[in-house]
Amino acid sequence: MRALTQYGCMIGAAWLMAACAVGPDYQKPEVVIPTSFKEGVDWQRAQVNPQASLSSTWWLDYNDPKLTELIEQSFKANQSIAQAEAAYRLAQATVEASRASFFPTIGAEAAGTRVGFGSGAAQLQYGSSALSGAYNTINVNATASWELDLWGQFRRELESSKASAQASDAQLAGERLSIAASIATDYFELRQADIDIDLLKQQEQIDSRILEMTRASYTRGISSSDDVLNAQDTLELVVALLQSTQTSREQDEHAIAVLIGVPPGNFSLEPNVDYAFAAPAVPLALPSQLLERRYDVVSAERTAAAANAKIGVAEAAFFPTLTLSAEGGFEHNALANLFMVPNRFWTLGPTLAGTIFDGGARTAAVHEARATYDEDVAAYRQAVLGAFENVEDSLSSWNHLQQQQDAYAKIYQRNQQLFSSEHAQFTIGTASEQDLLNQQLTLLTARENLVDTQALLTEASVVLIKNLGGGWQWDDASGHAANAVASAAQAPVAASGSTLAPQ
Repeated sequence: MRALTQYGCMIGAAWLMAACAVGPDYQKPEVVIPTSFKEGVDWQRAQVNPQASLSSTWWLDYNDPKLTELIEQSFKANQSIAQAEAAYRLAQATVEASRASFFPTIGAEAAGTRVGFGSGAAQLQYGSSALSGAYNTINVNATASWELDLWGQFRRELESSKASAQASDAQLAGERLSIAASIATDYFELRQADIDIDLLKQQEQIDSRILEMTRASYTRGISSSDDVLNAQDTLELVVALLQSTQTSREQDEHAIAVLIGVPPGNFSLEPNVDYAFAAPAVPLALPSQLLERRYDVVSAERTAAAANAKIGVAEAAFFPTLTLSAEGGFEHNALANLFMVPNRFWTLGPTLAGTIFDGGARTAAVHEARATYDEDVAAYRQAVLGAFENVEDSLSSWNHLQQQQDAYAKIYQRNQQLFSSEHAQFTIGTASEQDLLNQQLTLLTARENLVDTQALLTEASVVLIKNLGGGWQWDDASGHAANAVASAAQAPVAASGSTLAPQ
């Protein structure tokens, strides 16, 4: 009884010692956060609700069912997303393995043996009184071993694996956003190519007619050979541009096929020469929100947290480990009499072990852990700077493309008026057919410039949404991801897959 009391006191003391954990407690690294975006003055002024947030299904705002279908298909079949999901499951398994370290290991064993000895062997094995013959031995026992977390090594391991899993969660969400944004960008580029190809084919027809008229004029001595050569060059230039535009469309189609997990040879999109580009309004976001919305920033910060916990793991190696072990069971030469009190046996006792000399290996491990943490902190701060740069670039592009679109829209309207005027003059005979065709070419060019700018503005809105983090955000209070608008139940294909909520 006294021995059990002493053993209980030892366990109680061990639990008290386990209340501490060596290593630094994590503090989020400090970063410089601007109060506003430099290039977003006009953009911020246009948005009156600073609390608005992006939808987790932001692609629906483009009102294109085909685009929605492609993005949802990519979430199910894209191999990069599948790879990121597997990495996330691996990180979750690591958390489970780290949590298992807190519990004892219990095992059981049953064995039966029959051993035979000759007289000489029996005497050699058991002494002169031993008898030769065959003997049975039946053994049933259970073992338990429990290493106490005296210095917080297991807790730091769990802390590190949780942070790593959270970083993996952010990477998965980032992969989904990246794939969705890539599909949207490629899709809008393809639709831009549809319209450009149609306009270039119209220009090719007009330039062919102008070349025909120039040759006729040259035959009558009205035009020079230089005029014919210039007309030929103009036509060939349009043909060349048409080929490069068709190449771009085909490659965009191939890229979309791969993103949705389909061989390019089995995928095609019908041309739409009447496609209308629309850039949805992007809600205002404050610079400080990027630290919660950007997947790369969240992932980098969680990686730094994981590295900080690894410092405690490395420092815990300097302290001894205490393992509590126990074994008990029954042993006899007959199964019928095995489970009887006289046949029982047991052992119980702690083991305290520590490393006395390792040539500086543990010190090197601590230095390595601290250097890794410093490296990850620098990577986190760089990710924050990169996030601000990306958004500033997007805002700059967005602002100038809007002004460019307004300018090209006015040019296109004026050229419509000029073409109408030229057509009226041609009807009454005061303008030639070539004058009318030249004015029509100018009108087609003006429309091409306008459509291209509208397409670029729509593509810029996708990039801006991506750089703002999409409709996903990190919740520091709960320690896991949370959608800004739509829940995972409302939009399963848009959710980040964030189910990890460490306890």
